[in-house]
Amino acid sequence: MPDTRIALITGASRGLGRSMAIHLAQAGVGVIGTYRSNADEADSLVKELTELGVPAAARQLDVGDSAGFPAFAAQVRAVLAEFDAERLDYLVNNAGIGVHAPFADTTEEQFDELIRVHVKAPFFLTQTLLPLLADGGRILNVSSGLARFTNPGFAAYASAKGAVEVLTRYQAKELGARGIRVNTLVPGAIATDFGGGAVRDNEQANRAVAAAIALGRAGEPDDIGAAVPLILADGLGWANGTRIELSGGQNL
Repeated sequence: MPDTRIALITGASRGLGRSMAIHLAQAGVGVIGTYRSNADEADSLVKELTELGVPAAARQLDVGDSAGFPAFAAQVRAVLAEFDAERLDYLVNNAGIGVHAPFADTTEEQFDELIRVHVKAPFFLTQTLLPLLADGGRILNVSSGLARFTNPGFAAYASAKGAVEVLTRYQAKELGARGIRVNTLVPGAIATDFGGGAVRDNEQANRAVAAAIALGRAGEPDDIGAAVPLILADGLGWANGTRIELSGGQNL
C-alpha cells in the first residue's frame, strides 16, 4: 500500500495509545507502535490492525532511555521499507507513566524519571525521527488536563506535562518551514489502567471525577482515540502550536 499514510505511536500497546492505533487503522492509516515490555499485547494489537487492512508493526522502545533512539530510528526506517513507504506522516508522542506523590514527598528519582519519559522523549525522539518525517507531516504530543488544573499529588507529573505544552509551541514554530504541524492533545481523566487504574477501577474516584466533568462521566479511551484521526486529518491542517483539550469539560 504505497499510498497509505503511516503513523508512529509510542506506547501503542495499551490504553489511549491502543485506541489511537485502532481508530487510525480504521481510517486507513498504517501504524508502527511501540511497547516497553509486553510483547504479547503488542502482537495482539498488530494482529488487530492487520485485520483492518493496513500495514502494522510493533517495536520495543523504552522512551525513558534516549540512548536507544538512534537504533530505534534505524528499525523504523527498515519497517517503512517493508511497508513500501518512504516517510512517516504522523508521530504521536503518547507513551507515559504516572507518579502520584505529594510535592513534599516526591523524590528526585521520581522527578527525573518523569522528565525522561515525558519531556526528554518527545524532545529527543522527535529530533531523532525528523529525517524520517515527511514534509507537511504532523506531530501530536500528549499532555494532561493536570497541566491546566491542579490535583494534589501530581506536582511533578503535571510540571512535566506543562513542559510538553511549551515544547509543542517551539516545535511548531521551528518546524513550520517544513510544513510540519505540531499540536498538543490534552486528555482529561480517562478510565484506563494508567496510574494503577484508579479512575477505571475505584468507584469512589470515578464518581469524584465524574462530578467535576460537565458531561457527568469519566472519559473512556475511545473518547480520545476516536479524535486522533480527526486531529491529524487535513481538515485540521491550520491548527498548529495549538492545545486541544478533550476532557468532557473537566474542572471548568
